[in-house]
Amino acid sequence: MFWVGDSLNNRVIKNAGWIIGCKIMQSLINLVIGLITARYLGPSNYGVINYVASVVAFALPIMQLGLNHTLVKEFVNSPKREGEILGTALFVNILSSFFCMAGSIIFIAIANAGEKKTILVCILYSLTLLFQATEMTQYWFQSKLLSKYPSIASLGAYVVVAIYKIFLLMTQKSIIWFALSNVLDYFLISIILMIIYIKLGNKKLTINWSFGREMLSRSKYYIIPSLMVMIFQHTDRIMLKLMVNETETGLYSAAITCIGISSFVFAAVIDSARPTILEVKDKDQAVYEKRVTQLYSIITFMSLSQSIVMTVLAKPLVYFLFGSEYVKSAGILAVAVWFVTFSYYGSVRNVWILAEGKQKYLTGINVAGAVANVAFNFLLIPYWGAIGAAVASLVTQFFTNVIIGFIFKPIRRNNYLMVKSLNPRILIDLAGTIIHRK
Repeated sequence: MFWVGDSLNNRVIKNAGWIIGCKIMQSLINLVIGLITARYLGPSNYGVINYVASVVAFALPIMQLGLNHTLVKEFVNSPKREGEILGTALFVNILSSFFCMAGSIIFIAIANAGEKKTILVCILYSLTLLFQATEMTQYWFQSKLLSKYPSIASLGAYVVVAIYKIFLLMTQKSIIWFALSNVLDYFLISIILMIIYIKLGNKKLTINWSFGREMLSRSKYYIIPSLMVMIFQHTDRIMLKLMVNETETGLYSAAITCIGISSFVFAAVIDSARPTILEVKDKDQAVYEKRVTQLYSIITFMSLSQSIVMTVLAKPLVYFLFGSEYVKSAGILAVAVWFVTFSYYGSVRNVWILAEGKQKYLTGINVAGAVANVAFNFLLIPYWGAIGAAVASLVTQFFTNVIIGFIFKPIRRNNYLMVKSLNPRILIDLAGTIIHRK
């Protein structure tokens, strides 16, 4: 791909191929079953599920303690200590997951007092935090360019969950049963990955508190920034539920689901690029910046293509996927899809920040973004409802991932690479290189 020309090329392409191939199958299964489920539940119950999911998502960065951003680098830098790294990370994440589960349930119980259905859905859904904590093993596979294993594990889990959801649909089960589906998904993935690691890993899992403190000293800079990211990714659904109703939340969630159909492709490209960018950083600055620029270029033109297509086809797309009950989601989709480019700019910027060791600046960046998002939602939702939430998300992503980079000098170099990537010649040259090599 964009790292064509070095010795890691074949391994990286194969790694990305496994991720993308399995994710395509996984996404298709999830899309079909998810759309049928959304039709069955209707906008109101679908809104409840997404509202609870957003509340639980707030707890995720606290549970992960920033380690999800730094574990790949820890494995790359200290391969002989991988048993200590993974064992310690798993233990502290599992411990923190229990506190985060309790926090999510308490919030829902207070904010939605008397709504027994919503509270029960939260209790069940919050169990995903425990199994997401044990899923941290995936970062060891990423660092070894062995993503085929977590990809296959995820695909297998999705097949099982799809069968489970088909059973629920056939037997006309309530929303409570659907809340368990995500728990089952993460449970299966975490168990499968752990079994594979035990077979492939060379180091026994151990807990080293001293080394754990060292890791947390490096990862702590990501906790608040990641929490802020969750705020401006999920505040819209929470505020829509609390300020309007669950039906409006369901309509907005349907639009966001349409946008997320292709998210696995963006995630696969970025995840595959991360270890190679980190590895070459201290070896060749020119190659390092070239890779970052090419990554930005791919993300830019992929996301813009998606935005144009979805804007033009918003109404027929929503009607085809979700049915007539969700037709109002078309207008929301036509606006919201344009924040995709700026959202993934943030993901690429975070790779650059990790490589440069500038993690401490993430806090200020994302706090500013979170405050802006809450403010825009507060101002626009009362007047425009879900459309207002979409506009708030668009403005927030642009402000956080583009404008702040020009204002804030320590990360201005990243914005230079971002702007440089807008030259179509970069993508054309990259495509030509790939074709020539074939």
